[in-house]
Amino acid sequence: MLADLFTGSVLIGLLASGIRLATPYLYAAIGETFGQRSGVLNLGVDGIMLMGAFSAFYVVFKTGDLVGGVLLAMLVGLLMGLAMAFISVTLNAEQGISGIGVYLFGLGMSDLLFQKLINNVQTVSGFPVAPIPFLSEIPVIGQIFFTHNVLVYGAYLLVPIAWFVLNKTTLGLKIKAVGENPEAADTLGVSVAKIRYLTVSIGGLLSGVAGASLSIALLNVFQFNLTNGLGFIAIALVYFGGWRPTWVLMGSLIFSFVNALQIWVQVVGIPIPSDIAVMTPYILTIVVLVISAQRVRPPSALTKSFERLE
Repeated sequence: MLADLFTGSVLIGLLASGIRLATPYLYAAIGETFGQRSGVLNLGVDGIMLMGAFSAFYVVFKTGDLVGGVLLAMLVGLLMGLAMAFISVTLNAEQGISGIGVYLFGLGMSDLLFQKLINNVQTVSGFPVAPIPFLSEIPVIGQIFFTHNVLVYGAYLLVPIAWFVLNKTTLGLKIKAVGENPEAADTLGVSVAKIRYLTVSIGGLLSGVAGASLSIALLNVFQFNLTNGLGFIAIALVYFGGWRPTWVLMGSLIFSFVNALQIWVQVVGIPIPSDIAVMTPYILTIVVLVISAQRVRPPSALTKSFERLE
């Protein structure tokens, strides 16, 4: 049975699945990287993803408009990001508790809307596969890397964009300055509040897209707690990646391949209890957090509120 995992077709399917399943991790984790770099921890990522997932799914379910679904998910994510920024930046509330509140709101509201507007599990026609010309025709490599939908490609394109913004632009310098020493940044004329509002809003918007990638690009379905804690794994990936987009990408791929492996183990029929297989990504999350705590230093002002003295 174990040998079935090492056949050519299964290995190609496993690797392609790993590339595809990294999509929501990347959107959510890169967005959260921006927020944490500026000093704001948003534990509400999973709730924002759920609202984004439902919003996108509902639009596609009613109209079939995939682009409209993504745009609404972005808008909902942006609004929830703004709400989180208002609570944590303007009101200076404790960020951990605020984030949990946002998560619970997203969890409850998405389920309520689902029950009232749809009421039972439905499927939609999500984003189709969009093979990249010429590259998708390369044997094996083309099947693994270049035969996905546009949201998958967008997630990987986001990594170099985020790296460039954080490391090669004035905005990136301001974000890191606010996250390390907001008092010093303020004396240099950088608006700490504006930077934190911007980054948390970006994080919310990308979390909304992460949710949409689940409901209308990967699974093409919506149900209660669709994310199943994926948003919290995305937060763990930010720590694992040391707040660097390229390492966040590496962590996302590790998690997605483990997730793909547990799926293929069940598909092939290897006699491992399904409960144990499903637990694997969450066990890996705990291990990652333990390792990350020993090797990386978070932004100095992370979770610390800032009040400007006049």
